[in-house]
Amino acid sequence: MRLLVFFIFLSCSLAAQDTLTLKKNVDLKYREDQFYVGITYNTFLNKPSDMAQKTFSPGINLGFLRDMPINQARTFALATGLGISYQAYSQNLLITEDQGDYNYSIIESDVSYTRNKFMMLNVDLPIEFRWRTSTPESHRFFRLYTGVKLSYLLYDESRFISNVGNEIVKNNSEVNAFQYGVYLATGYNTWNFYAYYGINSLFDSTVANIGGNALDVSVLHLGLQFYIL
Repeated sequence: MRLLVFFIFLSCSLAAQDTLTLKKNVDLKYREDQFYVGITYNTFLNKPSDMAQKTFSPGINLGFLRDMPINQARTFALATGLGISYQAYSQNLLITEDQGDYNYSIIESDVSYTRNKFMMLNVDLPIEFRWRTSTPESHRFFRLYTGVKLSYLLYDESRFISNVGNEIVKNNSEVNAFQYGVYLATGYNTWNFYAYYGINSLFDSTVANIGGNALDVSVLHLGLQFYIL
């Protein structure tokens, strides 16, 4: 009987020691997902009926987010940081410029051209609320992150290439320099679905118009987001 009690006591002591060792080897104040890289497919919303995208329109965004847990289990957190993004849109909206005056028109279907692309380079400020099922022992978990992203335009370019001539417009003053929208990133472990919905118009619709109608297009980005500790 005494031997049985001794073994029970020894087992409990070893278990407690293992638990203590485990706690010493893990970071109980860990932070998650502080670097991100995303790839997206970009499309226009609220576009004129005869405006269409022609080929794949890619986007890439990357940056750093400071993870700030707000509960003891560290499953809820706030995060903010800084990033940079490149967005491209291949479509049939032709942008031309004549001494600071911009004109927007739809390329006729019988016009042959090699490329018509609108590109933007932004600096981004994401602010997000995070929920995840992470633990100190494992970085494989389900996540649901949502927030707002504020973007400032660094550079934009519209490039029309054809056999009969080219039209390149840089830093269009009628493109809204300040963009903002809401986004969602959710998934498990490596693979996370990402969606961004632009709230304000891409162009200044008070001056940009097509056929006398305000050019009030916004954007939608759909793709994948990858997080790195």
